[in-house]
Amino acid sequence: MIDLSGRLALVTGGARGIGKATAIRLAESGADVIVNYVSSQEAAEEVANTVSKIGRQAATVKADVSEPEDIASMFDFIGERFGKLDILVSNAASGGFRSLMDASPTNFASAMNTNVRATMLLAQAARPLMQNTSPGNTGYNRKIVAMSSHGSHRALPAYGLIGASKAALESLVRHLALEIGPDGINVNTLLAGLVETDSTSRFPGAEQAFEVVRGRRVTGGNELTTNAVADAILFLCSPLSDLVQGQTLVVDGGEALHG
Repeated sequence: MIDLSGRLALVTGGARGIGKATAIRLAESGADVIVNYVSSQEAAEEVANTVSKIGRQAATVKADVSEPEDIASMFDFIGERFGKLDILVSNAASGGFRSLMDASPTNFASAMNTNVRATMLLAQAARPLMQNTSPGNTGYNRKIVAMSSHGSHRALPAYGLIGASKAALESLVRHLALEIGPDGINVNTLLAGLVETDSTSRFPGAEQAFEVVRGRRVTGGNELTTNAVADAILFLCSPLSDLVQGQTLVVDGGEALHG
């Protein structure tokens, strides 16, 4: 059993979907959890209430991770209230489903700022708190996990902005691992297959896409769910992954085996 007792985790975009499942899963394993949100305050508070009922400390913090000032304010709050950070799950994402031929420079910047730059700025802000050597905060690796998708290496309809940003994100993670790995910080990517969430339900042709990937999975009929993805994130946030560094872990039920 994975025991994260005494660890403090920040999950960006933690109010819904994979972020919500991850926040709850980390709490079930003993971690205290900070739930970041932008507009879904009520949903974020529901997640925090669930974490509290599990018996862990919980907090919510509003911050748009595409805005450097919001990230700075969020980490001021974390530093003042908790004084450390052990786990960062960079889950918040945006970009919109649109053709590259219809995308504006503003659309491109928005996708890159939220999906790539945010992880860099979050890592920069988290590093001092992850290096905190106060009592009870030593003797184990800290963890940063960023979320990617198959669009990082596949061309998908209306997914060019997000896909390009995810490809950049995976490279960013490798370079972050090279730079801060010696500090005892593991930086990895979790690439999840198509999972039913509020966001993916708006994907063009979503119903057909889900039908296709279900037929391509080779897991004995097991569905890929937000909870299954959260379990993989939990592994990357645990001591079991201390020697996993700068990697992209694919969790898609074997769907990618078909090319």
